Amino acid sequence: MKKEYDFSKGERGKFYSKDAVFHIPVYLDPEVENFFKKLAKKQNIDLNQMINNLLFKDKELIELAK
Repeated sequence: MKKEYDFSKGERGKFYSKDAVFHIPVYLDPEVENFFKKLAKKQNIDLNQMINNLLFKDKELIELAK
């Protein structure tokens, strides 16, 4: 790594996009991940979709309890 970098010719905001969408990574406990991977495979559904479905159901229950 260089001691110093020259940013004098850099362009501020060159790669900025106000409409960019960032997906947050969610790290599951290995035991939980393996359980849902097997269940998703058994039901022939994508793991992401399965987790989203479960979270949507939980969200609905939480909203009903308010």
